[in-house]
Amino acid sequence: MRYVMKQKILCWGNDFKIRNEAGQEVFFVDGRVFSLGDKLSFQDMSGNELAFIRQKLLSWGPTYEIYRQGELAAVVKKHLFTLIHCRFSVDVPGPDDLEATGSFWDLEYKFTRGNKPVAEVSKRWFSWSDTYGVDICDGEDEILILAATVVIDLACHRDGKRQ
Repeated sequence: MRYVMKQKILCWGNDFKIRNEAGQEVFFVDGRVFSLGDKLSFQDMSGNELAFIRQKLLSWGPTYEIYRQGELAAVVKKHLFTLIHCRFSVDVPGPDDLEATGSFWDLEYKFTRGNKPVAEVSKRWFSWSDTYGVDICDGEDEILILAATVVIDLACHRDGKRQ
């Protein structure tokens, strides 16, 4: 499934709209204002919370937790000591961890499980604001991958500055 994720420019907090390949808005990410660390609610268009993203404040490097129905679903962490390319791990309960690698400066990266690609994120076709194409393989957890994409955007582009 292909999605287009766009960060809203004129808003309080970090808000994102996510459209499906038909151009319909299917998800909304509502960033909380005036909170200690990033806190975001990943919702369907009816306002039902599908995931909650919370920044871990006391950790080495950018680390975020993704909760689903009150249970920890994943921990997304930026690897601090890597050569050439950045890496993020998406640690999920059990053996199905994901890794995101690529050029986060140019916003071209892939999610893999083992050596198998499961999703690709690209800004190459979008030149305005923070807009990304996210192409997710069939059978993958779309909410988790989209939420991890939001986390990577927050970790790499804090306050509009590339890190």
